[in-house]
Amino acid sequence: MRTERTRNSAMTWVVLAFAVAAVVLLVLAADVAWGDIPRTADGKPELSGYYDTATVTPLQRPPNRGEFLDANRAEADEARLTRFRDRVEVKDPNRGAPRAGGDGSAGPAGNVGGYQSFWIDNGEKHVQIDGKYRTSIIVDPPNGRQPPRIPEARGRNQHVYLEYSNKNDGSAWWLKRKGLAFGPYDDPEVRPLQDRCLIGFGTTAGPPMLNTLYNNHKRIVQTPGNVMFLTEMVHDARVVRIDGEHAPDEMRRWLGDSIGWWEGDTLVVETTNFNDTPSLQGASRDLKVTEWFSRVDEKTLLYKFTVEDPKTWTAPWTGETTWEQTDEPVYEYACHEGNYAMGNSLCGARRQEAEHLRGETLERFLASPCAARMDDSERAAFLAGLEEAEGE
Repeated sequence: MRTERTRNSAMTWVVLAFAVAAVVLLVLAADVAWGDIPRTADGKPELSGYYDTATVTPLQRPPNRGEFLDANRAEADEARLTRFRDRVEVKDPNRGAPRAGGDGSAGPAGNVGGYQSFWIDNGEKHVQIDGKYRTSIIVDPPNGRQPPRIPEARGRNQHVYLEYSNKNDGSAWWLKRKGLAFGPYDDPEVRPLQDRCLIGFGTTAGPPMLNTLYNNHKRIVQTPGNVMFLTEMVHDARVVRIDGEHAPDEMRRWLGDSIGWWEGDTLVVETTNFNDTPSLQGASRDLKVTEWFSRVDEKTLLYKFTVEDPKTWTAPWTGETTWEQTDEPVYEYACHEGNYAMGNSLCGARRQEAEHLRGETLERFLASPCAARMDDSERAAFLAGLEEAEGE
């Protein structure tokens, strides 16, 4: 009996020894794996570098979709997108001009040839987190969509999007609309900030920093006291003060005022003090965005954010996506306030108004700096077109 007990006791100690050894090995393996992630001199995860944030995963989940995408479907989508990019036809540089007024598409451009698929680079891959393909960047609410907006917020900034609801036929359509306090091209400050090259369109610079049609690269520069996020589009730079305090309430900025702190190996950033036109569509000056940055591995950041704005949405909402580190740098985005494109847009509007109203308005236009941009042949064609229209 005693021999049996001794044998059992010895076996128990052997099992325990193996169990302890296994735990130690797992801990050491985890430490080694985590040690592979680059760190700064003060031991923080090194976030500095270039990142490609492009993804085809939408911000909001499409109707009738589940939370995750089947792996086969995701891979098929990505393969299809790659094939599409590969066969995009480059337009003939010797082609003729687009049809006058474009094709009548809604919006300011009227599809006159400003964009085509060759220029679009919004990604080819779905967001994959914990081995699963997400069908939306938003993860809360559980339906993957923004909460409802409060009634007072539904018409906010509606004038900015007025032109997108009109058929663009090459005429001064705003003069035909009754009840408009001002036209969409009356002066530069009426135009959206993106048209004026003051911030990138969408929420590319954020916060939250989300992908858009192109120029989805970001650069992070990290120091012990500050972290800078440089966005490729319109070269927006947001500087986060580590362990700082928010600016006084009366100091308001387009990108808000950002402070940050470390929670373990996660950088937390809180942004408030927005002005009346945050880049997040429809948001108010009371917007608050909290962001979390953590390394998944040596080449991947997990980017998570929560949006709170009780003057816009009925509840907060949260999203997460991944940023892939890349060797491709952030290139110059040569867009600046007051560039010639803005002058061309306003002059084009003045010309359309002159065509519509004739008389004194036409005389003022012909004496304006806008008309001075026209050479003799353009002026002759313009006047001939007016005469032809009057004869119809």
